[in-house]
Amino acid sequence: MTILSIHRLRIFLSIPILTFFLSADSQQKERDLTKYVDPFIGAVGEGHTFAGATLPYGMVKLGPDCIPMNTNSGYNSTGLMKGFSHVHVSGTGGPPKYGNVLVAATSGALDIKNYASNRANEKSSPGYFSVDLPKYKITGEFTITHSVGFHRYTNNSKAPLNLIFDMGSFLSWGGYKELGELDQELVGSEIKIVSPTEIEGYTKVRGGWNVGEAYTVFFYAVLDTPASEYGTWKSGELHKSSKEEVDNGSPTGAYFTFNNKTGEQVEMKVGISFISTGKAKQNIQTEINHLDFNKVKNEAQDEWNKKLNTIIVKTENQEQKKIFYSALYRTMLMPVNRTGENPKWTSSFPYYDDFFCIWDTYRATHPLLTLIQKDQQVAMINSLLDIYKHEGYMPDARSGNYTGRTQGGSNSDVLIADAFMKGLTGIDYTVGLEAMLTNAEVPPGGDERKWGRGGLWDYNNIGYVSTDFERGGSRTMEYSYNDYCIALVANGLGKDSIARKYFKRSSNWKNIWNKEIKSDGSSGFIWPKKKDGSWDSKWNEHQSEGLRGWLNEGNSWEYSLYVPQNMKDLIKKAGGDAAFIKRLDTFFTKNSKTFHPWLNDYYNVNNEPCFLSPALYNYAGQPYKTNQVVRKIIAENYSVKPEGLPGNDDAGSMSAWYVFHSMGFFPVAGQDLYMITAPMFDLVTVDLGSNKKLIIICNGLNTKNVYIKSAKLNGKKLDRSWFTHTEIKNGAVLEFEMSIQPSEWATKSSGTPTLPY
Repeated sequence: MTILSIHRLRIFLSIPILTFFLSADSQQKERDLTKYVDPFIGAVGEGHTFAGATLPYGMVKLGPDCIPMNTNSGYNSTGLMKGFSHVHVSGTGGPPKYGNVLVAATSGALDIKNYASNRANEKSSPGYFSVDLPKYKITGEFTITHSVGFHRYTNNSKAPLNLIFDMGSFLSWGGYKELGELDQELVGSEIKIVSPTEIEGYTKVRGGWNVGEAYTVFFYAVLDTPASEYGTWKSGELHKSSKEEVDNGSPTGAYFTFNNKTGEQVEMKVGISFISTGKAKQNIQTEINHLDFNKVKNEAQDEWNKKLNTIIVKTENQEQKKIFYSALYRTMLMPVNRTGENPKWTSSFPYYDDFFCIWDTYRATHPLLTLIQKDQQVAMINSLLDIYKHEGYMPDARSGNYTGRTQGGSNSDVLIADAFMKGLTGIDYTVGLEAMLTNAEVPPGGDERKWGRGGLWDYNNIGYVSTDFERGGSRTMEYSYNDYCIALVANGLGKDSIARKYFKRSSNWKNIWNKEIKSDGSSGFIWPKKKDGSWDSKWNEHQSEGLRGWLNEGNSWEYSLYVPQNMKDLIKKAGGDAAFIKRLDTFFTKNSKTFHPWLNDYYNVNNEPCFLSPALYNYAGQPYKTNQVVRKIIAENYSVKPEGLPGNDDAGSMSAWYVFHSMGFFPVAGQDLYMITAPMFDLVTVDLGSNKKLIIICNGLNTKNVYIKSAKLNGKKLDRSWFTHTEIKNGAVLEFEMSIQPSEWATKSSGTPTLPY
């Protein structure tokens, strides 16, 4: 349907009828959007995205592990390919995690130690990965269901095909100890050949990114071709014709050899479980009761198409389309649905793992799921609440069934508020508020990096986290917003006294605002404060550190802008609208002078505390500058290249940032609020569920006409640079008229929306 026809329809159709018409039109045939997805985007450089085969929120992530084995995704663009393991994460940094249950294919003489190969003709699409292994003249192909990896190997050599099962393999930085974070280490493994077509076992590993306790990944595999030879090994010592290696803490493995003819194929299904080998076998029986590789591949593509079709964009720019759908794809790789696979307790609630971590994802990824994947977002929040019931706190980060470190605040609070304010049902918000209050009132004790709020006594008694504690600045800023989120939920539930208490605490950020600090023409910055109320004279506004510093992954220029609960007061403290706009201009035009992604001087899109910053011009009445900045950031940082992301994708965070801004709006996470930013498509249709659509129309958009001249929401003039979820949740049409130069649209209206407090 063309934009012109939509315009004509609007003349005589009401909004509900128009919405239904477009819905019916879009359902005439399912669009194949997987052709626009390139899983290699972000897999090179700092992106660390997973390049293999998986499903939306899939437990199995079947993909290559490349030497050196030092990335969480398993993928490196150069170096030998060791094999293909079944558990990975996507887009994360830090010490590696997972890389479990590795299978490698070789031909000829068996070598259980040096079996890696060079590679060629790598191909990847949603639910599928393939590669040639020239050293062995083998082609490997891989597809998946939720819990099962499906392998197909074509042997093009004249030598026998070997399949090697290495339970001692995992991703590793090789003894990385910086900041007290431990590399992964093997705890134990076991393997058993059940028959010439069946093999099972497990690998147990601890440590990694979240300094996690031991987790066990079990597997069961069944092949379509009987092995002519087999054997096992332990600690590198080969035992031909042996069927079993029991666990004594050493690395174990096994092999199958096949006397197949040149060009013949061997297919194998590998079930994965965190419970038992029996559960892994059951996963195969439940999910793939046949041996049809192409059927599974096509079903995986269909599943991805259903998810990708929640947003339809219209543009003649095919490269832009590829960037968009590849980004949308990456927002659904994590967290992982492990319902029924929780080894710690049995529950009727969903169980999700690999929240990696909420400090990153609460700002854009989860609000995107709230918009287009409500059922999944509800399930994830219910999983967080179930973890709270069993372990005492909601996690900020979790991997390998183990809650790891917090990064800043108790930002699961923001997820609860975001769902509550946007009307998601199926969540017990009374329990949600209880969990939020536990974060806010109960000191975690012991390891303050793991649970709740570190430095809580300071925060609740002197109004800020002092320099006696690590991350006092970022904690104070984030706790203040977390408290605002508590106030929103309490207010909505009729808990007036609680709401008033936490609304008051949401102003605690003011207690570390030092009005005397001046930098590059701007006055007033957050500043380290000692317990006695004095300022730290040795600090500077460009200083940034990690876990042990005063600010986590950001500096005072960045964090001094993070007050989404009270932009009016922030702008006032910064000197008013004009001074605030000048401050933002400096922030976005000064260049970083350092390489490390969070040790920068000013703005860095790779820093999550900066995610909302480009939209802050809206609050000061100059939304056209938001438009300018967002387009510049996208042009400079996002592309179709393998290194086409600005940094770690952070479980889809960088991708969700792009998805929102390119559609033309960005969420203020935790609030019933979206800021209008930089629409980049002629037409966007967002499936809100229940046959309701958000339609975004850009009339006159082209490479020159990039500014919003005027806007309408549901046919009515919109003279503000924001709208609410309430206004669109039942279906809506947002229409922009674009022009070649900045206009006065929304510049004369108040940039700050009226909030509940």
